[in-house]
Amino acid sequence: MIKVGIIGGTGYTGVELLRLLAVHPQAELKVITSRAEAGSKIADLFPNLRGFVELAFSEPDPKLLAGCDVVFSATPNGVAMTHARKLLEAGVRLIDIAADFRLSDPKLWEKWYRMPHACPDLLSEAVYGLPEINRKRIRGARLIANPGCYPTAIQLGFLPLLEQGLIDPGQLIADAKSGVSGAGRKAEVHTLFAEVSDNFKAYAVGGHRHWPEICQELECVSGRPVGLTFVPHLTPMVRGIHATLYCRLTDRGADVQAVFEERYRAEPFVDVLAAGSHPDTRSVRASNVCRIAVHRPQGGDTVVVLSVIDNLVKGAAGQAVQNMNIAFGLEETAGLNAPAVLP
Repeated sequence: MIKVGIIGGTGYTGVELLRLLAVHPQAELKVITSRAEAGSKIADLFPNLRGFVELAFSEPDPKLLAGCDVVFSATPNGVAMTHARKLLEAGVRLIDIAADFRLSDPKLWEKWYRMPHACPDLLSEAVYGLPEINRKRIRGARLIANPGCYPTAIQLGFLPLLEQGLIDPGQLIADAKSGVSGAGRKAEVHTLFAEVSDNFKAYAVGGHRHWPEICQELECVSGRPVGLTFVPHLTPMVRGIHATLYCRLTDRGADVQAVFEERYRAEPFVDVLAAGSHPDTRSVRASNVCRIAVHRPQGGDTVVVLSVIDNLVKGAAGQAVQNMNIAFGLEETAGLNAPAVLP
């Protein structure tokens, strides 16, 4: 059994990790930390875990965490990098679900996250944890940077076309919508029910923190600079991301449906729908699946890709567990096979 620790188990990503790991066939929860809830039973804070998780929250203790095989950091940005070096020195693998190790350039990190990086020398070792691209590098990795939710949906949508050189990388548009849980489990006016309900709005149009992450990884795929316009929106739902992606086809003879079907044929968590389909967010709720449909309106040179995920699962905790499975040589789908929840 893999001994698992979680730093920061009280947020939405933390409880989603607990939900998945509690029934994982080869994972044993050992340490769940929270400074605010230390000493409280996890099931008292999260009643959905009664009968599944008997542990109590504890203070972040480096000695306890050092006794784990893997530690997930489900903390705000800037926290994982303060624990990383000691954990790695103790032989513990670290999967960071925040953004501390996603950007390879520490100056770019400081620009977008407004703090200096605590361990820039580890950035070159960190493996970007999008399995559909980096599966080989994830195997055996000590430090994994779990991708963001928007970047996961957007990259999986553009990936097959960029790999085949079928689109202009300088003209990419991502129009993406997220449920409110993407803002985290904290009290803020803009996420109050009265503010979100019956409302729909764009935000961070001038620049979202996920933009440099998406560009960095798409450029690795294309081998060229990308021109990406990314506009996120907040929608009045709890879970889900719907990304509508636009790009210009450079080979009008390409069968884009066949390209997507072939690229993801062997991927356990990417489902390419039949031509003409329109995936919806509830079809992936609480699952680790990304569902994709591809269109060419009026048969022109504009390709429209629809990509949906659950932001807390494939966009966070589920992908983190998928990365753990790969890193430890387990069946990649272990603990992640449950279908989506309806209604």
